[in-house]
Amino acid sequence: MAFELKIDEFQPEYLGKLEFYLEALDRDVKKPHEQPSIGVLLCATKNHEVVEYALSRAVSPAVVAEYQTRLPDKRLLQAKLHEFYESAQEQAALPAPRALARKSPKSTKSRRKRLTK
Repeated sequence: MAFELKIDEFQPEYLGKLEFYLEALDRDVKKPHEQPSIGVLLCATKNHEVVEYALSRAVSPAVVAEYQTRLPDKRLLQAKLHEFYESAQEQAALPAPRALARKSPKSTKSRRKRLTK
């Protein structure tokens, strides 16, 4: 993964440079079993339409986001943290998808018998 921090507004050419870095990572650092590298470009500001045009033909997976130089209000952070915590609890309470559920030992044994015959 490559992170790039820009102190000004997003410019389309920033993606070209990020693509270059991602290609270098994939050729020289990435191991064969790993997925392609992802790029994260953090800019002080961005024009959503310009970002959309720039990303429309991007070859590598990339994300363009704005950053803030100051933390948001403490109450907002607390509310978001509480919201995240509740969401995580709800997700943990959901039953596991059927495809991920473990097979019973009996079905595994009968499957082995079929495979060995």
